[in-house]
Amino acid sequence: MTRDEKWLLEEKYGGEETAEYATDKERLTSGEPLAYVIGWQSFLGLTIYLDSKPLIPRPETEWWTEEMLRAMSEWSGRPKGGDPRTFEKGVEHLRLLDLCAGSGAIGCAVLARVPNAQVHFGEIDPAHKATILKNIRENHLDESRATIHIGDLFEPFGDMQFDVIAANPPYVPADRALPASVARHEPTLALTAGKDGLDVIRRIAQGLPKHLTRGGVAWIECDRGHTEESQRLFEKQGFNAEIRNDQYGKPRVIRVS
Repeated sequence: MTRDEKWLLEEKYGGEETAEYATDKERLTSGEPLAYVIGWQSFLGLTIYLDSKPLIPRPETEWWTEEMLRAMSEWSGRPKGGDPRTFEKGVEHLRLLDLCAGSGAIGCAVLARVPNAQVHFGEIDPAHKATILKNIRENHLDESRATIHIGDLFEPFGDMQFDVIAANPPYVPADRALPASVARHEPTLALTAGKDGLDVIRRIAQGLPKHLTRGGVAWIECDRGHTEESQRLFEKQGFNAEIRNDQYGKPRVIRVS
């Protein structure tokens, strides 16, 4: 019995080798990711359900989300007069956008950790709306502080601005070979973005001046082979853009301010 089979048996079936377990074991053998077979993935202490088969949250995304939450804990509002990076403590709401939300893991983590955050989820695939809502409810998060928008990037948001924008967009070059378990089972829409993998990040960079508040911060996950190109896209829009390494020492996210 493999490690994944043991985990499946204990986690989903309580150690009982049922007929359903045998079927799920065949799914594992065919290469389907364990998280899809079990039906959920842990993310910063939350149970993130994957009913609609969104992109499976990765440890690297979990790492930079933790970094973002740590930074958010240092301020809690919109900028007041004077220094645009001086934030007034104790304001009623801090507005965050989880862009390219997928399962909604990032936004759910913010709902769980930042009690004054109003979280907006932006996702292009309408199939994921029910999954995001389930993840809010099943983790007993404050649904009154969450809004789910379906549409292409910033399109559903009009002129709305956000204090924090967090995005794990598609960024894999179209011709890159992916592991079979990823290529066959995870959504292409959430993975690839044109020949160089930058098609979606280009559009995020172009839309950011309109949608990021003065003094706001964006965290954009990107391909480690194209971090410098990603950085330049945001700098061309007049932002400061800093490359942050992940827990493995690899460039992973652009912090834009």
